[in-house]
Amino acid sequence: MFTGLIEEQGRVEGVEKKSNLFVLKISAPKILKGTKLGDSISIDGVCLTAVRIKKPWNLNFEMMKETIEKTTLQDLKPGSLVNLERALKAGSRLGGHFVTGHADGVGTIQKIVKQKNYVEFRISLNKDLKRFLVPKGSVAIDGVSLTLGKVNSAFFSIYLIPYTLKLTTMGIKKEGDRVNIETDLLAKYILSKNS
Repeated sequence: MFTGLIEEQGRVEGVEKKSNLFVLKISAPKILKGTKLGDSISIDGVCLTAVRIKKPWNLNFEMMKETIEKTTLQDLKPGSLVNLERALKAGSRLGGHFVTGHADGVGTIQKIVKQKNYVEFRISLNKDLKRFLVPKGSVAIDGVSLTLGKVNSAFFSIYLIPYTLKLTTMGIKKEGDRVNIETDLLAKYILSKNS
């Protein structure tokens, strides 16, 4: 379980492609401190297990075929930046919202609206996921906990403060970029139960 509050931007050092498996190598000096083999780390909103730790700053993760096919992690290459968050510890403060690290789908940034002190991303996604998105509800985009703005049949909007743009990869996103989306956990369970 995660909160969607990003701790560090990591840099992809390599992606080793094997049959039905990718090994992702990430440079992450802050996240590495205190991380043990088997720990869960959210990488762009996808929960992966640390399978190798190579000090002073590298972590390795294995991605199964399902993860490769259903998330944007398949697009990563050396030099790519990723949002990183360690799993929530029991008793810790919950500053964002409950994020599982199980991406529901991939969306595309249709439009970025920039004005003075205002940045809006308009993101399209699979229509099956739209029912879990409600204005002022929660959503995780590439692992970042955000509040939904507009929600309509063509897109949903998120609004980003300068702090989020600076400390996460949201600040380098462009129109046409794909992002991992995790809808609100509570909305999923409530709406699924009523279906």
